[in-house]
Amino acid sequence: MGWGTGPAVAGRGRPTWSNDEWNVAAALCATQLPLVWLAWLFFVGAGQDDYGRGGGAFGVLCVPLILPLLGVVHSSVQVMPAATLARLLTRRLRGPAWAWHVGMSVLVGVGWAGLGHGVWDWSLRDTLPWFAGAGVLPVLFLAPLCRRAWGGWRLWFRMAGVCVVLFAVGGLGVAALADDYEPPALSAGQLAGDWRGDHGAVLRLAPGGRAELTRVPAQPDFEADRDYTRCDGTGTWTRERHGDREGVLVRLDGACGEETHWTIGGTGRVPELFVLFGDPDAGDLLILTRN
Repeated sequence: MGWGTGPAVAGRGRPTWSNDEWNVAAALCATQLPLVWLAWLFFVGAGQDDYGRGGGAFGVLCVPLILPLLGVVHSSVQVMPAATLARLLTRRLRGPAWAWHVGMSVLVGVGWAGLGHGVWDWSLRDTLPWFAGAGVLPVLFLAPLCRRAWGGWRLWFRMAGVCVVLFAVGGLGVAALADDYEPPALSAGQLAGDWRGDHGAVLRLAPGGRAELTRVPAQPDFEADRDYTRCDGTGTWTRERHGDREGVLVRLDGACGEETHWTIGGTGRVPELFVLFGDPDAGDLLILTRN
């Protein structure tokens, strides 16, 4: 992100923002994103089932390319618009410019969370703290860093080093403090019953080992060109271990699909059976819950 016209200092009276300020803000936003992800993993994702999905080596390789882009987007939609609002306010009101900038950044984040709730029905409880808080750290460091001339890409290279160090330290902390997910231990009697999923899927597991299927996803035939098929009919089920997880192996009597292993997930209060079809990183995740 080497554009810019020289060093600029965030301050009063100028409602617009320079390319240099935008450059610094984008670098700061990109630097904090791994920390935001680690914070989410610790407070929200820790103790949750990953359903066998992997991070993927390709995704890790794409991180250096994605973070700068996300930093530019974040600074453009929250941090720098908040700077414009703060400078308009400081023309008429007293108080530190940085404090107004922090307040406006939080307010813009609240606005984006409200938009997500109204348009896409996102949960305000889940999104509002993250949207509002994501603009605080870049704002606090923006003015001090804008007082220096960084010369093109030098700031981004330094921020990349800081990002790696913070991610490594934060990752070790999360790994040490976060709780690991433990699937519920369900007996054969607890597994028996009706398990339902989307599109009218019903898997009925009888205590004697018989199974009835209605639009239940199943492994397709070997020559099929799709990741899964939906089957109706009868079959059998047995409790089986797949890798390091317990689950249910369902075999059909008819010609629809192959035997399918459903892994036990969820919690003791809300147990689940799930299967991941196709690519482990981006395949189709199908979940059944108890009726």
